[in-house]
Amino acid sequence: MTLLCFVAGLHAQAPASAPTTDERLAALEAYINNADPGKSLTGVAGPGHNGWMMTSAALVLFMTLPGLALFYGGLVRRKNVLSVLGQCLGIAGLVTILWWAFGYSLVFGKSFGNSFLGGSEYFFLKGVTSAPNTDYAYWVSQNVFSMYQLMFAIITPALIIGAIAERMKFTTILAFVAVWMFVVYFPLAHMVWGITGFMNGVWNPSATIKAIDFAGGTVVHMSSGWSALVLCLILGPRLGFGKEKMAPHSMVLCMVGTGMLWVGWYGFNAGSAVAADGIAANAFTTTTIAAAVAAFVWGMIELMFRKHASILGFCSGAVAGLVVITPAAGFVTINGAVIIGILAAVVPYIFVTKVKAKFGYDDALDTFGVHAVGGTLGALVTGFLATSEVNGNLNTNLKAIVGSSLWLEQLKAIGLTLVISIVATILIAYALKAIIGLRPVPEVERQGLDINEHGEEGYVD
Repeated sequence: MTLLCFVAGLHAQAPASAPTTDERLAALEAYINNADPGKSLTGVAGPGHNGWMMTSAALVLFMTLPGLALFYGGLVRRKNVLSVLGQCLGIAGLVTILWWAFGYSLVFGKSFGNSFLGGSEYFFLKGVTSAPNTDYAYWVSQNVFSMYQLMFAIITPALIIGAIAERMKFTTILAFVAVWMFVVYFPLAHMVWGITGFMNGVWNPSATIKAIDFAGGTVVHMSSGWSALVLCLILGPRLGFGKEKMAPHSMVLCMVGTGMLWVGWYGFNAGSAVAADGIAANAFTTTTIAAAVAAFVWGMIELMFRKHASILGFCSGAVAGLVVITPAAGFVTINGAVIIGILAAVVPYIFVTKVKAKFGYDDALDTFGVHAVGGTLGALVTGFLATSEVNGNLNTNLKAIVGSSLWLEQLKAIGLTLVISIVATILIAYALKAIIGLRPVPEVERQGLDINEHGEEGYVD
């Protein structure tokens, strides 16, 4: 935190429970004398950091609504565009309710006393006020922190719908997401980011797996991407897949959505510093570099091998670069981000254009090829490129393995994430298939989900 923001905090209007002016001045003196200002300011939010985190929360919501909705919506056929928008909106509402009631506490609480789930102390956001939760931030209000983390919880299951687009019932999607959040997202998020987390290598000295994930390579992209692959395999391909033309109905919407995702991703990655500090600045920079490099390289690969650089290729490359840099953004140098950008173009490109064609699975909008593959790649590469020169927090519990065997810990985290995501998705999908069914009847699927599931059409001729 800069001294300017600190001083601004002294003059900010505080709630009745806040420390007195004398206490604030004592904290400032401690700060100037290089003491630990956090302990002196426990319960006091810094306006600069709070402002950045509220902005970041809005940016991450912007990634889903309307960014992801338009990105995915442009890639489906016109008869299904509203179904994608409806799924994004429905998931946003559902996950918010789950987060308020149980999710935040299960991820960021600790009363259960284990490393797999948090606790019940914050159920229904009890006690989540403008005072900071000092397990995670001295300078950011807990209610702001909880809303920021909510936006991650919203976009993660929303990513899954890209693989199963145009062929899954709306009610079943909501039921799937409701269960999936409890058995996949909440436990995994606590294990990676919770103060007592099983895989929280930076902040939990007792972590069994000492892995790192700055902004969600395992928690967000791997969990959603691998679950998406399993779900699309269980669902089966769209009617007419491989026989009928299923080209995107609007690359304009796709491009607009991509731009919104890129802008929103600054909140996603730089906001994960939970402060407006130097680590956030590094994450902002590496995010920009990786996304731009990946977009350009993907386009040039197409130009070399397909004789044209498509807008879809540039968009796919940009998103892939953003995905792969996510777990590394606050841990790697700018040159590391260039390496990540190149890998993010080459590896997902192979999966999207070659592997999918070879095996014939209907990952409709390439959720697996970009998010699962990209998230896995990013988690692994982070183990090789992370450096304490960028982020001194790596010296807290990881100093002995950074630069040597951190990649082994990353592999362990990747393996556990795969097991949880795949096994849970299989169980949830087959249970819902037996209870309420997964797909609409063929007539509905052929006519389109918009008019049948939502009673509306995206376009009126």
